[in-house]
Amino acid sequence: MKRNIVKNTTIIFLLLAIFLLTSSNTRQSSEFKVKKVVIDAGHGGKDPGTHGKFSKEKNITLKVATKVGEYVKEYLPDVEVIYTRDNDTFVELEERASMANKKDADVFISIHANALPSKPGIYGTETYVMGLHKSEGNFEVAKRENSVILYEEGYEEKYEGFDPNSPESVILFSLTQSAYIENSLNLASRVEEQFGKRAGRYSRGVKQAGFWVLWRTTMPSILIEIGYLTNEKEEKELNDPSTQANIASGIFRAFRDYKNEIEALN
Repeated sequence: MKRNIVKNTTIIFLLLAIFLLTSSNTRQSSEFKVKKVVIDAGHGGKDPGTHGKFSKEKNITLKVATKVGEYVKEYLPDVEVIYTRDNDTFVELEERASMANKKDADVFISIHANALPSKPGIYGTETYVMGLHKSEGNFEVAKRENSVILYEEGYEEKYEGFDPNSPESVILFSLTQSAYIENSLNLASRVEEQFGKRAGRYSRGVKQAGFWVLWRTTMPSILIEIGYLTNEKEEKELNDPSTQANIASGIFRAFRDYKNEIEALN
């Protein structure tokens, strides 16, 4: 009899715990809104990023990132826009992610420009989410973007021995964004769809690679490569204000549609 009482009590507590957990999740889901977005203009200050024949990545990314924020402020006034930088300053890689985490952001969007001097004919957009690099090309992109830490003093201690040139270092943290991968892929797919169908860009698709800044964020996060500065034609386009506006508009529309879908699930 005593054993049955203990067993029944255990079952009751288990059912109660499941009920409370379910109720809590339902309540949180019903209240969830996409209220804050961090827009990260890649590189800046002493870190120029990649470059073409006449332009630097840091300048183009700042113009596009600023424009994305302007669109969000105008058309989604309920969303707070947070820039990791709004001028030509150097922001450490760790600080970019930390800023998003401290602000309790709902989405993190990092904007970059690509380069591949050995293949000047290559062009197009790519949007990355955190994960294992599927090809040598993906690893090279991640390696270049992660190498920003080399501009920082004391990076060996700060980044706990992480080596941006080592595939092994990337593999060690490649799965830690798994909790957000579905939503990150959702947003990334929307960005590339907008680029290919609405913004007049050639989409190279959604890819995965090990980016430090994506790993350290605690929300759905994507890194966008808006084109290749080593392609002569695309470099000219990326410096054109109308092209920058089209790219920014595509990113905004993808974010807007993502926000609407997520909030419709409440």
